[in-house]
Amino acid sequence: MLKSKLTKFGLSEKESAVYLALLELGTSTVSEIAKKTQLNRSTSYVLLGSLSEQGLVSLSSRKASKFFTAVSPERFIYMSEERVRQGNELVVLAQALLPQLRILNRSAGVKPKVQFFEGEEGIRSIYEDTLTSSEAIRAYASIDDINEILPGYFPEYYRRRSANGIRIRAIFPDTPDAREFIKNDAEVSRESCLIPSEGYAFSPEINMYDHKVVFMLLRERFGLMIESAELSQAMKKVFDLSWEEAKRLHAVRP
Repeated sequence: MLKSKLTKFGLSEKESAVYLALLELGTSTVSEIAKKTQLNRSTSYVLLGSLSEQGLVSLSSRKASKFFTAVSPERFIYMSEERVRQGNELVVLAQALLPQLRILNRSAGVKPKVQFFEGEEGIRSIYEDTLTSSEAIRAYASIDDINEILPGYFPEYYRRRSANGIRIRAIFPDTPDAREFIKNDAEVSRESCLIPSEGYAFSPEINMYDHKVVFMLLRERFGLMIESAELSQAMKKVFDLSWEEAKRLHAVRP
């Protein structure tokens, strides 16, 4: 239907009806247009004014009467070409503004980005993300909990992390499994410290790298990743303080 097709050019259904009526009637008064479209006079005036602003209707006066004429339908081709031209100009403008907008986006990026991960696949996704680190990872972890999740995953993960040149410093509660675990530290680019389990045991794993702080509740199969330069910097400083004491405790363990 012609009326619905004209709406694709930005006209409302009523504007389309008025324009089509004018094409059929030729030069007409508002009364004739209102009768043809079954719209009231006041509504017809408003619609004619809108069509006139779009260059689709022309106005002329004869004595005390106003007459309206539909502009040639070729106007729609011009309107389409104009939209294309404006669209191309916007693309060029957007490309020119993009570097400046990116700078603003980075400078305004003060809000932390928070992501939640659930299930074994969610935990796996977090570990995979640590392989993107551009610096040594700082970590608090419990070996006993690591051994219970993602069977068979970690040997290959440690190999890939080491192959990527990503070192890790980790603090573990002192358990028989942990003592056995750290024996291959040199092979997997890891430096470990054991702290007394009594009074210092913990289960969540916390990793800090780049601008990220990751909390993994392995027993509950749930993870939280916070991307914040401010938070990660603070957490890394806390870890570095903990590391100095952990080294002392590790050295005096029985």
